[in-house]
Amino acid sequence: MTDESANLGEPAAGAAKAPGLPAAVDRATFQAELDRLRVREKAHTREGDAIAAARRRLPMVEVDASLTLTGPHGPLTLLDAFDGRRQLIAYYFMWWAGHPAAEQCEGCTWVTTQVSELSYLHSRGITYAVFCQGPCDESARYREFMGWEMPWYSAQDSLDALLAGRRIGRMHLVCYLRDGDRVFETYWTTLRGVEAMDYSYALMDLTVYGRQEPWEHSPPAGRNSAPSRGLTAARRPGRQCRRGRADALSPSGRDWPPGALTTWAPAMTSARTTAAAALAAAVGDAGSAGRDKRRLDGRDRRPCHRPEAPAPAPLHLERRGK
Repeated sequence: MTDESANLGEPAAGAAKAPGLPAAVDRATFQAELDRLRVREKAHTREGDAIAAARRRLPMVEVDASLTLTGPHGPLTLLDAFDGRRQLIAYYFMWWAGHPAAEQCEGCTWVTTQVSELSYLHSRGITYAVFCQGPCDESARYREFMGWEMPWYSAQDSLDALLAGRRIGRMHLVCYLRDGDRVFETYWTTLRGVEAMDYSYALMDLTVYGRQEPWEHSPPAGRNSAPSRGLTAARRPGRQCRRGRADALSPSGRDWPPGALTTWAPAMTSARTTAAAALAAAVGDAGSAGRDKRRLDGRDRRPCHRPEAPAPAPLHLERRGK
């Protein structure tokens, strides 16, 4: 991806050793250039308004309201997830079964972390919830590990119907409308479309070095000297990657070893593609001993109802700041 922006002039006086600096000009010149850009910004805003209006006028498709989800109190339906409101926004969270916190999707973690205050949505009759594409017990433990409070359900058993015609295992943001006991899907997006959830990127876009990602047309220092370019770098959301913390999310999983987060994307990808059987074999008896040490002190923190089997032993999952 590229943009059409260009850098102005030469670096400021005395900044010869910092070629990534924009030109230093007087206030009048700066304001004139900003005013020129503002014309494009306003046109972009108006076009966004027009696109939003067209989005609201899309036709809709009915979805089976009885599709099953799994929540903290057991099974529920898609209709139940509306929590009595007229509209529902569901984020379909990617999941790597059997892997610890640091190996879960960094992009999904990035955007989910930024949806915290839901009262403004509720005031417009909109419920927001995460529909995780993994098992309830594991994923709910990740929610607890991250300190999130939004509604969280496993949609694993109904993904074929809920994501009909789309790629299961990819992030999706889906909007639903309820009409009595009937449910309709009104919009969905994926990949960069989920940036609608993210204020950090929007704020970064206002700065001189932007998102500090390779595809951007930015001053060279923004491309070449950024501390982190993209979410696959080692500098991830802090709560996902607290070192030395017990973060195995399932009894068959393993902890992320301290110091391992200095790796970059290739190592992360390799870790994710490890077969579950090989992962379990690598843990062996040592993993069982480690899990025994992480049992809770008698409190019942079972995240999801599983009547056919006893709940797994919860872990000591310390939250940020403790």
